[in-house]
Amino acid sequence: MRLSRRGLLRAGLAGSAATALGGLASGCAVPTGSTGRNMVLWYWDGGLGDTVIKKAKARYDSSVDLQAIKIGGYYRSKLITTLAGRAHVPDIAGLKGEDMASYLPNADQFVDLRTLGAQKYKSQYLPWKWDQGIADDGSMIGFPIDCGPVAHLYQYEVFRKAGLPYEPADVSQGLNTWEKFFAAGERLKRRIPGTYLLTDVNSVFENAVQQGSRRYVDKDRHFIGDQEHVRDAWALAVEAKRRKIVSNLVNGTPDQLSAIEEGKLPSQLGASWATNDIKNGVPRTKGRWRVADMPVRPSNNGGSFLSITKACREPERAFEIISWMLDAGNQAQGYVDAGLFPSTPASYGLKQLREADPFFGGQVTMDVFGPAAQKIVVAYNSPFDVALGQPIKDEIKNVGVLGKDPRKAWKDAMSKCRRIAAHLGVSY
Repeated sequence: MRLSRRGLLRAGLAGSAATALGGLASGCAVPTGSTGRNMVLWYWDGGLGDTVIKKAKARYDSSVDLQAIKIGGYYRSKLITTLAGRAHVPDIAGLKGEDMASYLPNADQFVDLRTLGAQKYKSQYLPWKWDQGIADDGSMIGFPIDCGPVAHLYQYEVFRKAGLPYEPADVSQGLNTWEKFFAAGERLKRRIPGTYLLTDVNSVFENAVQQGSRRYVDKDRHFIGDQEHVRDAWALAVEAKRRKIVSNLVNGTPDQLSAIEEGKLPSQLGASWATNDIKNGVPRTKGRWRVADMPVRPSNNGGSFLSITKACREPERAFEIISWMLDAGNQAQGYVDAGLFPSTPASYGLKQLREADPFFGGQVTMDVFGPAAQKIVVAYNSPFDVALGQPIKDEIKNVGVLGKDPRKAWKDAMSKCRRIAAHLGVSY
């Protein structure tokens, strides 16, 4: 049964504590859908590689006029609103990984890619990533673009000066548990005063949660953010604060970037795309960095999909286009162009991904990120995870930055979650 416009918008709201319609405030004109030979593709800046889009336009020019349009502002809100209005809907739409749970309950707005032969491609993609694009009814609405395996990025010379392991293999082995990781942070601070292993406690909390197989709401629509897996991640973050291995700086600020450049923040747990953030944010640190495994096991942060909407007049041709754009060779090109880490393991051995990276001291970073991507633990992705996870993330940040009492912060987080759960119809 097709959802009403109101039902679709309500489902979109579950993915965020903010109002989905708020994104329309930017006044962006909504492009028209396909007419005649036109086939419209919506995506966001950095969502696809420029080279691949250019090649796709040239490859299919004889049969279709592919119009790839970057949608600025609140992408999810604009797409959900457009789908609900059933007018000017794009043929092909990018779906951000963090928003997938908002789209899956509305699978009837998209073509089930299994009907177009998607299953024959399954073996070419990371199993956990493939499964993220499948709704509870078994229909497949998202074809994998990229993923975001997390690793430990660190400054080689700072670690060596502090008497810590400093070669990537030694760092991976020597800091392979959270306890060893924290102990390394304490040694770093003793040997080089004013230096911190991580910027903030949220890096510990969010990665610890992402390492597991459960999040904040289960398949039966029960809130599980008060259970052991979240409590343990919270305790780890509090421990990082207690042991003074995290700074009071805010991520992404000029002060943080200055501290990174000065070697005062020589370490972070970052997804594959974070390597580009470092290159762009602190270019003077070229050559200082290396990549090692993160403690315990890798987590994932980011990664998106392409879908075909029910408004598409030629779904078979649309699927031909997206399956070509997202094959192993083109995903490798997407990584080179835009840092989109491939969801196709065959990409990891291709020449353009095996080149030494001078920014990371000549290391082939794929040797770390590639195996990490294949070890991600699959977790159920609820439409309510974002709304019910945010109060907990906000309160652990208050602990780290403002020094709020952890017990009071946890109590306040649970109180907020209780109110949000009641509003969303999630049992607590």
